[in-house]
Amino acid sequence: MRSTPKKPADAETIKLAKRLNRIRGQIDALQRALVDQGASSTKLLQQATACRGALDGFIAEVIEDHIREQVVQAPTPAEASEAAEELIGLVHSYLT
Repeated sequence: MRSTPKKPADAETIKLAKRLNRIRGQIDALQRALVDQGASSTKLLQQATACRGALDGFIAEVIEDHIREQVVQAPTPAEASEAAEELIGLVHSYLT
């Protein structure tokens, strides 16, 4: 079996991966609070809201990266327009 070499992760990818690791930690803490500690509804809702906020922040970063890389830095106006339309479609399908 032949493996293809991975391209090195850029700084933005590393930053997003770290953010996901923090979110994973928050989700794990939420599960522990529910299963192991029998946390109150108030505590669970606070932790769940924190998780949702962290995931919303991740989504915002990905959208920002798309705008900067695909729209702002597009080589042609047509490609910028196409990237903008793609983003509009994503926002409508995932955030509404």
